[in-house]
Amino acid sequence: MPTQLFLASTLYGAATLVAGIDAGSFPPAGRRILLTSNHAVAAEVTPGVADAPGFAVLRSRFDEVLDWNEVIAPQHPSSWAPRPEDVPLWERQLRALWGLGEDRVELIVESLQVPPAQTLCRLFPGAAVDVYADGLMSYGPTRFRLDPQLGMRVRRVLHLDLVPGLEPLLLTEFGARAELVPTEAFHKVLAELAEPAADAPPGAAPALLLGQYLSALDLMSPDEEEELHVSMVRGAHALGHTELVFKPHPGAPAAYSRRAEAEAERLGARITVVDTPVLAETLYRRLRPALVVGCFSTGLLTAATLYGLPVARTGTDAILARLTPYPNSNRVPLVLVDSLLPDLADAGAVRSWTFPAPERVREETTGLLTAVGFTMQPQMLAGRRADAEAYLARHLTPRTWRYFTRRRLTGLGLPGGLPARLAFLPRSRAVRRVARRLKRVLG
Repeated sequence: MPTQLFLASTLYGAATLVAGIDAGSFPPAGRRILLTSNHAVAAEVTPGVADAPGFAVLRSRFDEVLDWNEVIAPQHPSSWAPRPEDVPLWERQLRALWGLGEDRVELIVESLQVPPAQTLCRLFPGAAVDVYADGLMSYGPTRFRLDPQLGMRVRRVLHLDLVPGLEPLLLTEFGARAELVPTEAFHKVLAELAEPAADAPPGAAPALLLGQYLSALDLMSPDEEEELHVSMVRGAHALGHTELVFKPHPGAPAAYSRRAEAEAERLGARITVVDTPVLAETLYRRLRPALVVGCFSTGLLTAATLYGLPVARTGTDAILARLTPYPNSNRVPLVLVDSLLPDLADAGAVRSWTFPAPERVREETTGLLTAVGFTMQPQMLAGRRADAEAYLARHLTPRTWRYFTRRRLTGLGLPGGLPARLAFLPRSRAVRRVARRLKRVLG
């Protein structure tokens, strides 16, 4: 039997792997080794996944847990890759270090497009590869063109059913099949992670606010992100919630919650800031929140689809309007949350909202995802062009225009773009001068 090497950088990802193991998603193995990777900028002083509360429960499914950062120190796992000529040396070294001998190796990794997942796959060039999804990005296209010698090794994309009825686009250009990690198995793993003694008393139902640390991704400034948290407090309070819980991103500075706390105090609401790095899903079990609020966190979808909790989004329209470059991998999570979940500012929509049935998702969201995915990566998804054209020809409305740009549609010759003979107009200085003059004359 093979030796299976699992790579995880988050507790959520490790929990997904354990759910897959428990559900029999992986064939029997002689050994199962979990490699943990800490991607923090200052990884030496930042707790990693092995230090997270509850990890001890997960490690029992593996024969060994090893630290990838230690193996490649002082290099950083998010950037290090070996020189091609050094790959055989590294493979021999790792086989000796981990006692693999001549074992057949299978790799189960996340984010194959970048290190450390891509690095590990290159270090074991004969290993079959499974990719598992750590969030909503797997529904989008592959971020970068992969070497076919690597892409063709991928057998499956394993993912949670975060949007029932929708299948991922990730790695479909290589024929990798999508496979669900059973929701029931994931629920059982999360139940092990939750501490029963910490459960909220019956009847306690706060609004849970999810932070994402978007300024670290250059999606907004720190001031804008703090204001986003303030808008979550205001929106939840406007819906009648006076008990609030704010879960900051583990990597975000403590100061990012201060404006939210001050706003809650001004409104007469009580807010509790979670100061331990726990999974949002653990809090769903403990607190049984009456509402979960966020921007475009994966936690919004797990709340809605895996736990049946009321959810609301805020801030997605502003990020969509300025997200660059167009193929930015955050676009698909933004589009899915924005199109499927209610706006926090629309009280009626929040109170009456239910998650769309899988049949409706297949009919409506699949077409939208295909069109967005094709416009992001037209070369990798060339076979989806006809589907994208059909969707755009029928469904471009004031509501769906927010997910596309006219320049992108024009450049790809898609419905909604300028006709080819007029495509020069946005770039014409003369036209821009005339437009400015008209604007001044007309006020």
